Amino acid sequence: MATEQFNFSNGAAYERYMGIWSQLVGEAFLDWLAPGPGLRWLDVGCGNGAFTDLVVARSRPNSVQGIDPSEGQLAYARTRFSPSLVQFRQGDAMAQPFPDSTFDVAVMPLVIFFVPDPGKGVSEMTRVVCPGGMVTAYAWDMVGEGFPYESLLAEIRTMGIPVPVEPSRDASRLDVMQGLWAGAGLSQVESRVFVVDRTFADFDDYWTTILGSPSVGSILTAMSSENIAHLQGRIRERLPKDADGRITYAARANAIKGRVAPAGK
Repeated sequence: MATEQFNFSNGAAYERYMGIWSQLVGEAFLDWLAPGPGLRWLDVGCGNGAFTDLVVARSRPNSVQGIDPSEGQLAYARTRFSPSLVQFRQGDAMAQPFPDSTFDVAVMPLVIFFVPDPGKGVSEMTRVVCPGGMVTAYAWDMVGEGFPYESLLAEIRTMGIPVPVEPSRDASRLDVMQGLWAGAGLSQVESRVFVVDRTFADFDDYWTTILGSPSVGSILTAMSSENIAHLQGRIRERLPKDADGRITYAARANAIKGRVAPAGK
């Protein structure tokens, strides 16, 4: 996957920045998916293993394979699990390193907008899932301003500072995802929208968290003190806080699932 504009090398920083959001929406997604136990899972774009952790804890899998282009993220992921149950390797969503019909479930969690050719990514998931198995994904609604840090990105843009853009952000739209699943020949396609809330202890907690962003962390650290003060003031105005200074707000993700048709159908 081409993610040159995004520095996904620090698994620990990414855990704080996005891992918590991923687990919040991942829990809702797994409740909706309702998978049975003992399945063979593929986590495409597994990153530091945040969603993999949920699969292991909640779904009692037979095995889990995770692929991601970032060795830094994978190194962090490997610290979370026993290799007898979960294995990670570098890999490309558009060229899966697995034989046909290897898995019962393939999931692409918060990744499809990073895949240069999302259709190829969905086709590859379909190829490596056995007949009757599930091909699934969920993604922040990037176009519909559902990304958890959209307020931050919007304020940076108003300052005339460019922010890296995901190569396939339109693929996060629910109608586009539905078209991709139909194009891959998947059946019993269903979709859902999830809204999740996260609370930060205070503004300092929020600010320290966003410094771990793979897309804008380096932009923030390169800003002048005057620009930082201006940005912080604007963000403080936009973020809701309670009487104790806690900041709670919502993010929105689109999700989809479908079944691989039996051979010859």
